[in-house]
Amino acid sequence: MNKLQAMEVFVRVVESGGITRAADSLRLPKATATTLIQKLEAALGVKLLNRTTRQISVTPDGAAYYERCVAILAAVRETEESLAQRHATPSGQLRVNVPTLIARSVIVPALPGFFERYPEIELELGCSERRADLIEEGIDCALWTGELEDSSLVARRIGELYFATCAAPSYLARHGTPRHPDELTQHRCINHFLPRTGKIVDWVFAKGSQRIQVSLEGHIALDDENSYVAAAEAGLGIAQIPAFVLKDAMERGSLELVMADWFPEPVPLNLVYPQNRHLSGKIRVFVDWIAELFGEHDGIQLRSTLRRP
Repeated sequence: MNKLQAMEVFVRVVESGGITRAADSLRLPKATATTLIQKLEAALGVKLLNRTTRQISVTPDGAAYYERCVAILAAVRETEESLAQRHATPSGQLRVNVPTLIARSVIVPALPGFFERYPEIELELGCSERRADLIEEGIDCALWTGELEDSSLVARRIGELYFATCAAPSYLARHGTPRHPDELTQHRCINHFLPRTGKIVDWVFAKGSQRIQVSLEGHIALDDENSYVAAAEAGLGIAQIPAFVLKDAMERGSLELVMADWFPEPVPLNLVYPQNRHLSGKIRVFVDWIAELFGEHDGIQLRSTLRRP
């Protein structure tokens, strides 16, 4: 039995809550994962997990052993990487999850530079609006917008995402241009809903010390960011989109800024990863690269003022 592999499987079972999910995240056959757990229990002479047909729970001995395993595996990885980094660049598979619009407009266009620096990293880039379960899905790190709800994750704030209110020229020609948030009740608005809850997101506006938060009726709501922008460009109504996307759309003439003195409040951008995961060299360089990329991006940091072309 490979003791370290068995410990890694056990740790993943505890974190994901099931052998099948643990095996999938480690890309092992379920039978192999089950056998490793059984051999580990036999070698230790204790029961680590309580198994039923519906769920798996950790025994008191298993909980104590889990904490030691996490520390041991982190120490082993740190030792290996400290030696490897003396002779090699970061390498191996890296699984990352990011929002689709940021992936398309910011991250993917910059990836040639990342791979030029780190040619031995194999990147799996998942693009989704939902907040994935990093442990269960075996994701190394993720980029999340908005406030964090899960305190079990380590977060690194890398900036803020600024939004602006806009509409297509065709829509404004038909319905007029709003000057104040109160006028939006007389307009068609494109709503955004959260994939994980289905809740329609409120519209928020700020001007100096003034703040307005309202729920606006809309004839269409979308959860996908790319489709949301496409709906705005198609003239379906007033929308709020990231400033860096609007800047490009204004240059193309497909969208116009409205209510320029009422900008929505920015939302935080965080890179997150599980606190029980060792921050390997490949994760560390990716996190640093993303922070550098966003720190230099005019649209993300809103250093460039939005102006009508």
